[in-house]
Formats: sequence, C-alpha cells, structure tokens
Amino acid sequence: MDINSGDIIGQVLHKRGVKFLFTLCGGHISPILTGAKKEGIRVIDVRDEVNAVFAADAVGRLTGVPGVAAVTAGPGVTNALTALKNAQMAQTPLILLGGAAPTVLKNKGALQDIDQLSLVKSIVKMAVTIRRNCDLISVMENAFDVCRSGVPGPVFVECPIDMLYGESLVRQWYGVESGMGPGSGLRSKLLDFYLKRHVDQIFACDFKEMKPGEPNLIRQDVDDSKVAKAAELVALSQKPVMIIGSQAMLQPEMADKLGGAVGSLGVPVFLTGMARGLLGRSHPLQMRHQRKKALKKADLVILAGMPCDFRLGYGRSFGSGAKIISVNRSKADLKLNCRPKLAILSDPSFFLCALADVQPAASSAWEPWLQELKQNDDRREKIIIDTSRQKTEFLNPLFLLKKLDDFMDDTSVMVVDGGDFVGTAAYILRPRGPLTWLDPGAFGTLGVGAGFALGSKLTQPGAEVWLIYGDGAAGFSLQEFDTFVRHKVPVIALVGNDAGWSQIARDQVTIFGDDVATALRRTDYHLVAEGYGGKGFLLDSEEEIERVYGEARQAAQAGHPVLINALIGKTDFRKGSISM
Repeated sequence: MDINSGDIIGQVLHKRGVKFLFTLCGGHISPILTGAKKEGIRVIDVRDEVNAVFAADAVGRLTGVPGVAAVTAGPGVTNALTALKNAQMAQTPLILLGGAAPTVLKNKGALQDIDQLSLVKSIVKMAVTIRRNCDLISVMENAFDVCRSGVPGPVFVECPIDMLYGESLVRQWYGVESGMGPGSGLRSKLLDFYLKRHVDQIFACDFKEMKPGEPNLIRQDVDDSKVAKAAELVALSQKPVMIIGSQAMLQPEMADKLGGAVGSLGVPVFLTGMARGLLGRSHPLQMRHQRKKALKKADLVILAGMPCDFRLGYGRSFGSGAKIISVNRSKADLKLNCRPKLAILSDPSFFLCALADVQPAASSAWEPWLQELKQNDDRREKIIIDTSRQKTEFLNPLFLLKKLDDFMDDTSVMVVDGGDFVGTAAYILRPRGPLTWLDPGAFGTLGVGAGFALGSKLTQPGAEVWLIYGDGAAGFSLQEFDTFVRHKVPVIALVGNDAGWSQIARDQVTIFGDDVATALRRTDYHLVAEGYGGKGFLLDSEEEIERVYGEARQAAQAGHPVLINALIGKTDFRKGSISM
C-alpha cells in the first residue's frame, strides 16, 4: 500500500519516544492507528474517548513523555473535552490528534463537521490543522515542543480525513484519478480542475523523503541570585513551611533527586497532588494534617509549584506576617491571590535542588516548630483512628481504608476518583514513593479513574495499581473494565459503595433538608465488572476485608482486572467539606 500521512505521524510518535496511543476507532483516524502500530506503538482502544485522553494524561504525568490520544471527528473530539481541560489545569504534556471532515468539504454539511479549533482553543496551548502532507513533520514536532515547554499543557492537532489517507485513494474519492474525460460540461471540467489542483496541493511532497528529526532538549535555567535570596529568607525564618504541588513533578526523572533535596533542606513540608509520595510513606519532615493551622502560624511559606487558589483559601490561609516565596513556571500563578516576598519564575524541582545545594544544614531553631506540627499531626491522626473504630451500617469507610493502607505493598500506585470516599482516602492512604498517587486535580474532575489506572499500569507494569472509586464516580468509567480485560491490564478497583453522592448530600441535606438527586443504589458493581470479563468481589463485613484483599491481589497477579464492591456506612468525618 502507498505510504500515507498516518504512517508519517506514526514515525514522529516513535521518534519522540511514544509507546502508547490511546483511541476509540473512527474512519477519520484509521491511518493514524495503523501507522502507529507499524512503528511498534501499542494502540489501546477504549470505550469512551474521554478515557483515552485521561489515559494519555496519566502517561504524560508519570513519564514526562507527552501522552498521545487520537479521536475521531465531531463527537469524538467533543467527548474528549473534559479530559482535555483537566490536562490543561494539571499542566500535563499531552497531544490530542483529532479527525476532521475533508478539507474541500469543510462547512458544507459533511459528516461530523464542526468548528473544532474554535471549540478547543481556550483549553489547549495550541490548536492547529494539518492541511498538506508537507507540513506533517513540522506540525507534529512543534506540537511535542509546545506541549512540554514553559507551562506544559495539551496541544490539539486536527487531521482532515483527505490528508490522512493514501494519495491514490483520495484521488478516487474526489474522482480526479483519470483526469477530465471527454464530453464533460464546462461546470464539470471546472470542478475537476479545482479538485485535481486541491489534491495536488495536499500531496505536494514525496512521503518517501519525509524523515522526522531529532527531539529538541528543553533547558531549565535557575537564577542563582534568587536562589541566594531564598536561602537568606529560609535561614532567617523561625517557623518555615513548604508546600510542594504537582508542578514540581513535571520532571519525573528528577523525582528521587528532588526528594533528597527536600529532605536535606529540613523545612517541614506538605505535599499535594502529584507530589504526594515524594518523601515516601513516612518522613519526619512530612506533615499530613492540619495544614491551615501550620500556615496561620508560619513566618515563611514556600509555595513550590502550587498556585494560591481555593485550596489555600485564596491567600487567607496565611498569617498576616508571613513572607512568601513563590516558585512556579507560570507568571500568572506566581502571584495569584498573594503578594510574594520573592517570586521566582522557574521549574520548582530545579529550583529546590539548587536551593538545597546552597542552603546550610537545617536550623536547630526550627526544632520546637517541628515538634508543634508533629503534635498537630498526631492529634488529627488520633481522631482518624477513633472515628475508624465507630460502628456504622455496613463497613466503616475509615477502617476499610486503614486496612488497605496496611495491606498495600511498596510497589502500589494509587489512582483516586471520587468525592467523599476519596476525600477520606486522602487522609488515610500513604503513597509509597514518588509518582504513586494520581487524583483528579484542581479541576475536581470525576471520571478520571479508569483512564488514569489504564495509563498507570501500562507505564508501570510491575506495580500494583489500586483504583479507589467512589460509587458515584465509578459510574463514569466502569465500562473500561472491558478495556482492561481486552488489553490484559490487571488493575484492582475498590468501590466505596454508600449508595449516594455523599459529599454533596452532607451539605445539601443540612442546608435544605432535601436529598434530591443525591441518592443512589447499592448497585452490584462487582457483577458489572464480571460482566465485562473481570473478577468481582462483594465485601460487606470487617472479618472479610483481609481475605478479599488477598484474593483480589492473587487474581490481579494472575492477569485479571478486579473490582471489590465494598458496602460502606456513613460517618461525619468530612462534614462541611464543600469547596468553592
């Protein structure tokens, strides 16, 4: 068969280190899928386009190599929008390849023809259409560079169907493969001339001469004068606190070095988002609870890769006299809702490593402060333990999660997707190491679970991947158990089934006295998983927890995706947790 544009796209993906292409098939994009497969790229087809993009998002976060998804035109692209926005807010390097109507039929009522560029341009770093095969390599290579540079984020590349397929076939479609036959009228001759000229422009270059170039290395520079100024502020502080956000993990290959640097600085630290697990399961400097109390009393706050958004009370969480060092790749996020003493436009991981190189040993003056924070931590931990011992209808969710935290091995990766159950899990589950925790992020997107778990297990096949689902969130992506089975991706899902949207119901019932639209059923989710070919377990008693966890692990080790349907009761542990 003729070389086509899908083959060239596959070559570029291979050259850029892409190992997986996530998709839901469509005639508009078939050449991309077959072209990627020819290059040894594993094509993973899902049951909903949004999960293809979520999976690509996870790959981008965990490897630093941009995740790539391909979706068909029109509804394929619109189905992917939520995941695309989630990747933008998470600052994930990602490329979405979208099919499109034939170039000559744009705006003429073609199948699935919509203005896709206008639709996506507000949620991507770049949206571009490939109009000629001559532009293929330059557009694709630029997409990789743009999605990784500066503040990383998604890029959308639109690929019209007539640009993707082989030249001879496209000429047949347009009826120009044999030129203008005798007896044609003037109108027909003009149309044939136009179509022939149009196809000539689409295929102006020789595919056989098109070769991808070498990737560009993106340098990260650190301002030594600002490192010195930051070191001075740290040395003068009595009650310093550091908050490390997801952006600090944009260089996955530096995770261990960053963890060592943070440990050597000696500053007590709170880890958020993708940074959870940076210091391992337990570290004397890591504080897990009572962050608001710590920030109110701190005289110095280092924000490393985290904006001052709703999670920090829009700046109201800080004490009035606190000095702030803000380190961020984004100019906008550097000073969002706060006026830092020192604003540093830089990659947080590079900057913290540079700071650790010049910062003297931890100050002995910080010891009382560390002890105070640890006491706060211990008091909150006692409340958690006491609450986990309370009797509830069915399983106490805190007890269930504490048992899971004890059971997980050191390879475990945790993907969390939900509201109340996952919010509780964030207090209890302790990630084992760097890049072992994936949550919806600042967009608060329900539905990330199956896609994130798929990408996580594919990139870390030796790890035990646990997907922690709320029962509401599970409804968004349970169909991907079919994908797990077909592609032999043995994740373990734990559904906290309390038959409701509990995070919403807590405040709605309290304020309005009405649970309208917040009640669910204790659905047999384990049977749903079995219907898709996985293994399902029903868990409804404390005495069975360890046995079910053990059997789930054995089933996963044998290659089966697993779902544990845990019937849980309700507690007041997270009462008043609504965010805005």
